[in-house]
Amino acid sequence: MTDDIRRIHELNDRKTEEWTSEELHYHQRVMADLSPWLNAQGTAMLGQIIHEIERRSGY
Repeated sequence: MTDDIRRIHELNDRKTEEWTSEELHYHQRVMADLSPWLNAQGTAMLGQIIHEIERRSGY
């Protein structure tokens, strides 16, 4: 992980709108890989991340 990407626990209390694109894509990739083991909170967070990526992309 690069120095400019904050860890997930640092981002927990921030809206996804405040995350950088790099942070969104990095954590989406990691959480997607772990998705079979995510609890309801993790699944909801992954959904929010995906929604924000789509919103920024204009989908």
